Amino acid sequence: MRKALAHQIQAAARHGSLADGTDCLTVSIDDVERIARQSGRNGRQVEIAALQDHILPDRYLRNMKTLTIADQLCLLESAVCVIGLGGLGGLVTETLARTGVGRFHLVDGDVFESHNLNRQLLSRTDTIGVSKADAAVMRIRHINPGIEVSCTPSFLTIENADRLVNQCHLAVDCLDNIQSRFILQTAARHAGIPMVSAAIAGMCGHVTTIFPEDEGLEAIYGPPDQQQPTKGAELHLGCLATTVNLIASLECAETLNVLLGKDNTLRNRLLLIDLADYTFETLRLF
Repeated sequence: MRKALAHQIQAAARHGSLADGTDCLTVSIDDVERIARQSGRNGRQVEIAALQDHILPDRYLRNMKTLTIADQLCLLESAVCVIGLGGLGGLVTETLARTGVGRFHLVDGDVFESHNLNRQLLSRTDTIGVSKADAAVMRIRHINPGIEVSCTPSFLTIENADRLVNQCHLAVDCLDNIQSRFILQTAARHAGIPMVSAAIAGMCGHVTTIFPEDEGLEAIYGPPDQQQPTKGAELHLGCLATTVNLIASLECAETLNVLLGKDNTLRNRLLLIDLADYTFETLRLF
């Protein structure tokens, strides 16, 4: 079966070039979808087989040089759970899907409201009242129908957290309250996976990465039993699209670095950003 799939991909391959003119073999989006149908596989599996033969799917041509073929394979084989699909989560989901993360589980029990329109990528006037989780799934399928994606249109709770993350390699915290972040951190520790966490308010935001053995959120917020059951500073400062876009991009960059095993991550560090005066600071947590 593997040989038959490789033969189909090789037959469809054509000569192309990277942005700098480097020659390469490529396979088109249409051919990936056709081979997937004919072989009974999904597009992600076809793309993985192509990359294993050093044939680049067209959609990833502009990833090359910054990423390697081995990096692209790693991303396609990775599974990420994105929890919270509002301002941060919608942009994170979109960016990671376009970059080539191959499997997603998306979690949010909310629906779109009109006040989401200022910053949430997946919200439109015709999606008011629509499940954010369902909208995120559809968005991924429009970007790349070969990606494997599932969703849970429910809020994260102590009861469901372990189940939501235990099949993934990394959890991305796009939540809007501190209490839920602590629940997610505990579930990620149980699953033995890292968590990339971000928060925004007004023109400020921060990003960090927490591995299971790290002190994590306690170093930022203090003990979980001392947290008040309210949302954060965004209630008083609002949420601007400019801040959301920047912090979501940084959260994606950190997610890719962690998945690819890079050394220069924000583990045990907190990146603080204030767009009001263009301040970028990185604090060591301990």
